[in-house]
Amino acid sequence: MSVKPTDPWNACLNTPLEKEDQEVFNIIENEKLREWSGLELIASENLTSQAVIEANGSPLTNKYSEGLPGARYYGGNEFIDELELLCRKRALAAFNLNPEQWGVNVQPYSGSTANFAALTALIQPQDRLMGLDLPSGGHLTHGYQTNKKKISSSSIYFQSMPYQVDQTTGLIDYQRLEENAALFRPKLLICGASAYPAEWDYARMRKIADQHGAYLMCDMAHISGLIAGEQALSPFDFCDVVTTTTHKTLRGPRAGLIFFRRDKNDDLENRVNMAVFPSCQGGPHNNTIAAIAVALKQAASPEFKAYAKQVRANAKKLGEVLVGHGYKLATGGTVNHLVLWDLKPQKLTGSKVERICDMVHITINKNSIAGDKSAVTPGGVRLGSSALTSRSFKEEDMVKVGDLLHRAVQIALKVQEQCGSKMMKDFVAALDGNQEIAQLKKEVMEFARSFPMPGFDPKTIKSTATL
Repeated sequence: MSVKPTDPWNACLNTPLEKEDQEVFNIIENEKLREWSGLELIASENLTSQAVIEANGSPLTNKYSEGLPGARYYGGNEFIDELELLCRKRALAAFNLNPEQWGVNVQPYSGSTANFAALTALIQPQDRLMGLDLPSGGHLTHGYQTNKKKISSSSIYFQSMPYQVDQTTGLIDYQRLEENAALFRPKLLICGASAYPAEWDYARMRKIADQHGAYLMCDMAHISGLIAGEQALSPFDFCDVVTTTTHKTLRGPRAGLIFFRRDKNDDLENRVNMAVFPSCQGGPHNNTIAAIAVALKQAASPEFKAYAKQVRANAKKLGEVLVGHGYKLATGGTVNHLVLWDLKPQKLTGSKVERICDMVHITINKNSIAGDKSAVTPGGVRLGSSALTSRSFKEEDMVKVGDLLHRAVQIALKVQEQCGSKMMKDFVAALDGNQEIAQLKKEVMEFARSFPMPGFDPKTIKSTATL
């Protein structure tokens, strides 16, 4: 069969990116170089696989499929239905869930949209919820607000009262939570965090929720890969709804999932599905669902369980190295993938350490520590081991990482003292031309480039950047 020639106005449709849009191509190649050349320690990030990247960049992005498998608002979805059902099956299998007891919606665009859809399904506007306070390690979507402003939609549309960690131990104060819940009488209790290095007492949370006839929801976004890898306690034995992102420790694309119990008389399945679409979002991103399915298959493998175990071991070792250098950690250490590093004893802000680490290609993020007054200039830094573990780092390598972080902090302290000011603008100005920073940057890049890179071959990078 002969093929008709392409019309001139459609000629670009089969042109490779490098030829069609050199600017965007260069940005992508520069990002590849940055990722390969640095130490990725942001706890909410990971480095996904080549197979996930290929699925995410597939022609599945072309298809509209509003609705659910077998009940779409568009035609031509026979293969999309097959894909979504496969993704659901793999999601349940990854967490060892009985499909008669649990179901899952795989359409949320992100963890934040998954959380808001879950709230929409579980409670009514202006109902009361309790989640971990942001300065205590909670997430914006768990009802965060300040004394002056409601920050998240979860506090704008619902009445929120946070619970907190004990400022001495860094651990959740369950007794105070229970006492406050008795006064506030929430309809929803949320467990899960964005920066909490300890394990959760799900049984205690269930008991508190039951005292008020409240739903118990877990946002396991940060630890879902550890749960799938059997390296963290599972919330599924106690919760009504469980949400998660699909990247972070799960090592998939950026998206979200909502798991819901089927073995209650609350019709949670229909309520959650309706909340996702049409209540909170439009048609699903089928290319992303394909990438989620690939990541979930990987998460159910023995190799992933070994990976999850190494993630925990690497975080533990990194924490030990920092303690060995005389630093303080929230909760005294970690049992998961993240380390919450308290720099208040050094009279140094997390924002300054983040800036100097950026300059030497160590990627971290400033983070609030219990007792902080500002999220812009907090007293802590959050570190995660997931991405470096994906690059085959082991405990002995994390010793080197901890030493490099220590050197960065020592440079920061020296510069802060030399500039005679604690102002960020003066600190940044004083960093210019610092030879210790230049030397540390050189060592970090050489060290990082000695490890393999998931997702792409560093030898194929066509970058024009000067790092």
